[in-house]
Amino acid sequence: MTQKPVLEAENVVKELGKGAGKVIALKGVNLALVKGELTLLMGPSGSGKTTLLSILGCILTPTSGTVRVEGEETTGKSPEELAEIRRKHIGFIFQSYNLFPTLSALENVRIALDVIGRKGYQAAQRAEEVLRDVGLGNRLKNYPSNLSGGEQQRVAVARAIAASPSVVLADEPTAALDGENGHAVMALLARIAKEQNRSVLAVTHDPRTLGYADRVVRIEDGLIVGEERRPKGLDAPEIADLTKRRKANG
Repeated sequence: MTQKPVLEAENVVKELGKGAGKVIALKGVNLALVKGELTLLMGPSGSGKTTLLSILGCILTPTSGTVRVEGEETTGKSPEELAEIRRKHIGFIFQSYNLFPTLSALENVRIALDVIGRKGYQAAQRAEEVLRDVGLGNRLKNYPSNLSGGEQQRVAVARAIAASPSVVLADEPTAALDGENGHAVMALLARIAKEQNRSVLAVTHDPRTLGYADRVVRIEDGLIVGEERRPKGLDAPEIADLTKRRKANG
């Protein structure tokens, strides 16, 4: 039975600028994401991939077309209503981590819970749980300056999944990482998609990520130009190694 999309774009067009400077960044994009899959959105610089990610994440609104999140159309929603959809359904991971430098790893994750009204002991317990799940059980009180780039990105992943979103959107999650840490982060995202039954979409131009994808969607000049399934999905050695390290770190 075909899965119902958790996030869907239908004939999405996005115009940026006005007059002679107007650019059509997206030219009628159709894309559906389902739970349990890691999808890569790949394309050259200027292809529209980051614009599409922002529209799917309800940060930008399309000029025309429809976006549905868990079956709910975003067309005509106020900024406050879009923010509520983001809080309920979408987790974000950024290339530059976007961690607060004066907060510990635990506190950085608790912020994601504060915005949905989960506070106190319950929030602290959940933040610790997700940090342990990404292999940082022994780094709870460390500040970003005392964490490696790979560890900072794993804190960012923990923050993105803390509120149990249906969809995780990642913008170039490996771009600032070396090979070992890049593989570790992609293995983590693949595991989150499978074990936690979430839809994970990563915008990337990094060929190292291909081995972890269930599906690769290619975009050029504002149009989806191709799509391929990768039936092997997870890279088993990396997943096994990640699971081993997660257990070792508590």
